[in-house]
Amino acid sequence: MTMYRVINPASNELEREFPTATDDDVESALARSRAAFTTWRRTGTDERARLLTQVADIYERRADELGSIVTREMGKRTAEARGEIRIVAAIYRYYANEGPTLLNDTPLQPAAGGRAVVRKEPIGSLLGIMPWNYPHYQVARFTAPNLMAGNTIILKHAPQCPESAAAIEQIFADAGCPAGAYINVYATNDQVADMIADPRIAGVSLTGSERAGAAVAEIAGRNLKKVILELGGSDPFIVLDTMDLGRAVQTALAGRMTNAGQACNAAKRIMVADGLYDEFVERFTAAMAALRPGDPSDSSTDLGPLSSEAAAQGLMAQIDDAVSKGATVRTGGRRVNRPGAYVEPTVLTDVTPDMRAFHEELFGPAAVIYRVHDAEAAITLANESAFGLGGVVCTDDADLAEQVASQLDTGMVWINTVQRSAPDLPFGGTKRSGIGRELGPHGIDEFVNKKLIYAPQG
Repeated sequence: MTMYRVINPASNELEREFPTATDDDVESALARSRAAFTTWRRTGTDERARLLTQVADIYERRADELGSIVTREMGKRTAEARGEIRIVAAIYRYYANEGPTLLNDTPLQPAAGGRAVVRKEPIGSLLGIMPWNYPHYQVARFTAPNLMAGNTIILKHAPQCPESAAAIEQIFADAGCPAGAYINVYATNDQVADMIADPRIAGVSLTGSERAGAAVAEIAGRNLKKVILELGGSDPFIVLDTMDLGRAVQTALAGRMTNAGQACNAAKRIMVADGLYDEFVERFTAAMAALRPGDPSDSSTDLGPLSSEAAAQGLMAQIDDAVSKGATVRTGGRRVNRPGAYVEPTVLTDVTPDMRAFHEELFGPAAVIYRVHDAEAAITLANESAFGLGGVVCTDDADLAEQVASQLDTGMVWINTVQRSAPDLPFGGTKRSGIGRELGPHGIDEFVNKKLIYAPQG
C-alpha cells in the first residue's frame, strides 16, 4: 500500500492515492537533478529571477485551486489556505526582485593590499524534506532562495500532501523551469536516507519534528553534508503590563490558533504577570470557548480539524496526561462530537513540570497559561524550555520589552504583535528548534560557497 494518501481530516475519508517512488525513480531524480545543476548554475541571475517571477504569477492565478487542495489534505480553513498561497507568491517575488543584488560579490579590504572579493556560488543538488502544516509555504522558503542561488532541488513532501506536491512540481513546469531543476519525489524514509548519503546531494533542508531532524542530521553528518533544520517550538507569549488587555488577549488568540494551533512558532506557553493574570485567563478562555469548530471549507468556521486522526489522538494524550496530574481545564479538553480529527479549543492552567504539557510542544488548539511574578520570572520560565524558536513580549514599557527580548533564548522575538512571517525577515531558532535561517537576506546564504578571490597589487 502506498504511503502517499490524501485522507481528508474533516471526515477521515480516503480521497486519493499516489504511488510511492521506486528505487529507479529515486536514481532518475538524482541523475536528472545533478545534470540540470551543470547548466542551471551557469544561468544568469536575471534568468533565474524571471523563473521565480513566473512561479509567483502562477501561484496568484491558481490561489483558489491550490488552497482547496490544502484544505482537503490537512484541514486548513479555506481563508487561511488562500492566505498561505499569497505569502508563497510574495516569497518567490521577493527573491526574484532582491536575489540578483543579494548574490553580488562582497568586496573586502585586505590589510596587505590588493583586491579581494567574496563570491557566492551554488553548491549543487539540494534535498528538501517538507512537512504537512504549510504545504506550499515551507517549500517556498527552501526553494525560492536556493533556485535563485543556482542550486537545483529535489523535494520530498509529507506523505499526506501528495496532491500539493504534484501541484507545486506542475507550477514549476508551467513556469518554464529547466528539466531536472525542480523534481518532486514520493520517497520512503529509507530512500531519503540513501539520497542524503549520495554524493550527488550537496545539502539537506528539513522542516519537521525533532526526531526527524536528528535522524537527518546524523546521516548528513556522517556524509559531511550541510543541513538546515527547522524543528519544533514551544514559544512563550509574555504579558507583563498593558493598558489594552483586550488587544493582548486577541493577539495571544491569533498567535495560538493560527492553522488550528499547528504552527511551530505559535504562542503555545502564555505567561501573564500577577496583576493581569485572573482577568487575562477569563477573557482568553471566553475567546477560545467561542471558537466554532466546523467544516474548514465553510467561511463561518473558526476552527477546522487537526491534520489527521493521529494528530488529534496525540494532542488528547497530552491533555489527558496534564489533567490526570492536576492541571485545570478552563475550557475544552475533549474531542468535538462530530466526524473528523477535531479537538475542542482547550485552555490549561496549573500545569507543572511533571506533566508532558510543561515540556512538550502542543501542536493543536490547546494553550497553557502560567502566572508569573515579574519579567525576571517570565524570562526564567520561558528559557526553561528545550525549544528556542520565537516569542512575544507584550508591555507598554518599550525599554522593558527590549530588555526581555534580549534575554530570551530564541531565534525571533516580536513585541506587542502576533508572530508572523515575511519574505524579507529571517526565520529560524536555536536550541532544539533547529539550525540555520530561512527567508530574508540570510536565507540565500545557507547553501552557497562563499568563495574568496584575491589578487595582489601590481
